[in-house]
Amino acid sequence: MQITRSTLTTVKGPRDWFTGDVWIDAVAAAPPPSRVSANLVHFTPGARTHWHRHPLSQTVFVTEGVGLCQRRGGPVEVIRPGDRVLFEADEEHWHGAAPDRLMVHLAINEGDADHDVVHWLSPVTDEEYAAAPATS
Repeated sequence: MQITRSTLTTVKGPRDWFTGDVWIDAVAAAPPPSRVSANLVHFTPGARTHWHRHPLSQTVFVTEGVGLCQRRGGPVEVIRPGDRVLFEADEEHWHGAAPDRLMVHLAINEGDADHDVVHWLSPVTDEEYAAAPATS
């Protein structure tokens, strides 16, 4: 067993990955041969990732608030606490908070020497984001 005391500070999500204010807390980064990392990601209302993809998939588990997610070519979906979303390997997608709600999720990713954890793409446009169904 290994206990790691929290010494990392919450970091602001970079503008080349996110639209709006996003804050990230590292949760897990196991040493090799493990390939898993996890982050608790806090989205302010209207904040969202850019389009991106994960070569080895991503699971998002919503812990608080109301969020939105979309895979390229699919409808925008509403996600709530307890919902788990699997984005398959190389599936282009985005996720973030609803326009009027905070959203927090645990993002679980894999990466190894042959696969980056994520490939960032273009921002989600306001028009794409506005296609979301009502969240109330």
